[in-house]
Amino acid sequence: MAKEVLLQMQNIDMDFPGVKALEGVCFELKKGEVHVLLGENGAGKSTLMKILCGVYKKKSGTILYKGEEIEIHNVHHAQEIGISIIYQELNLIPHLSVAENIFIGRQPIKNGMVNWQHMYADAKKILDDLNVDISPRAKISKLGIAQQQMVEVAKATSRHSDILIMDEPTSALTEKEIAQLFNTIRRLKEQGVGIIYISHRLEEIKEVGDRATILRDGKYIDTVEFENGKVDLNQIIKLMVGRDLVQKYPKEKVPIGDEMLRVENICTKKLLKNCSLHVNKGEILGLSGLMGAGRTELMRAITGADKRDSGDIYLRGNKITINRFGDAVKNRIGFLTEDRKGQGLVLIFDVKQNITLANLYSIKRKGVLNLRKEREDSKVLVDTLSIKTPTLRQKVKYLSGGNQQKVVLAKWLYTQCDVLIFDEPTRGIDVGAKVEIYKLMVDLARNGKAIIMVSSELPEIVGMSDRIVVMHEGAIAGELAIEEADQVKILHYATGGN
Repeated sequence: MAKEVLLQMQNIDMDFPGVKALEGVCFELKKGEVHVLLGENGAGKSTLMKILCGVYKKKSGTILYKGEEIEIHNVHHAQEIGISIIYQELNLIPHLSVAENIFIGRQPIKNGMVNWQHMYADAKKILDDLNVDISPRAKISKLGIAQQQMVEVAKATSRHSDILIMDEPTSALTEKEIAQLFNTIRRLKEQGVGIIYISHRLEEIKEVGDRATILRDGKYIDTVEFENGKVDLNQIIKLMVGRDLVQKYPKEKVPIGDEMLRVENICTKKLLKNCSLHVNKGEILGLSGLMGAGRTELMRAITGADKRDSGDIYLRGNKITINRFGDAVKNRIGFLTEDRKGQGLVLIFDVKQNITLANLYSIKRKGVLNLRKEREDSKVLVDTLSIKTPTLRQKVKYLSGGNQQKVVLAKWLYTQCDVLIFDEPTRGIDVGAKVEIYKLMVDLARNGKAIIMVSSELPEIVGMSDRIVVMHEGAIAGELAIEEADQVKILHYATGGN
């Protein structure tokens, strides 16, 4: 029996200053279907969904919802008629509780006051239905990224919407949490909810997708039907990028030189326990472990972004002092954080300002910024990294996630760092942009840079590392030469095996 069509978006056009974001895009969603929306960063996926959610006004085109043509006026209007979204970038209020975030603007009222007992009970039921072990009274600021993502899922499902949009919902989740989310998606499908699923993890679409629509450069390319979970990923990748990707992980063997960075017995009160590791010139050191193992915390302690209680840091064999992040920069240690928007970029600054921000002394002349040099130096890096931006004056908040990530990379390249720490460098980035980032990492290694790559994706760790260190519960659990490394051995150490 054919499923009822919930949504049709026909010939949607959208412009931004200097950019044709969408041109004649079409999309359809059926009741009880998971329709995957695919495309490289900047292809127009998020723009199309923001039109559907009332964030943007389309320039032209038609939206049919449950068979009737509608105009979606704003976000609240979209929610009222049954359209909800889980954004890739978390949209929670840190100082409020889990329950308050779930029911923000919809708190149950009794005698003119918020009925706290009722709200906490309802929030607990929603969390229990998702098999999420989080207290509804916990403050968002006390939760990890993965837990916050599950609160976003709970908030969206609590609205009982007919259409639920999930924009990279698994980007910060563990395998167990992803399995829980997929079970929730299956239950929502059974209830007739239409789900639009955006993900750069192509393996996931085999698990949950019924069909996929591919966008490229703001245009509709094709819609692919899945039959019994059979998906031709190579075909989909070619549709996304417009070419064949010869090699998913373009790792090359480059000469590995002397030790560049060594840390010994790094400890913090809350988590890290006597963590020691080293990385050499020309080497890509993969740092793996489950969510919460302490990978990011160790990198932040090394670079002075967080305080460490003990431990020593050596650069080229010499002991150095790093008490704050500025000390790391002075020693040419760069840190590309996993939260590019919150910690890696100044969103209201333009592209050239973000690129030169960590190395302003290079463009200073007698205490005054040399704006011509800023433009020239930024242009070189924009061209080198193929950053898609209409102008160097474009504010980075308007760039796609992949291009924002490249701007962060350009910023640290401009500092001429000798050690580069990449924390989840390809999170939320499409398959084509991933390959570009990998190639850049190989080029940096070839030029003698020492790279530490933190990643939750085991194929990425195995595919791009020269050596792998695995963490478990705040400690170094094991080390593997790349010749002996595989996903099973990494997981063995990551789960506490000896």
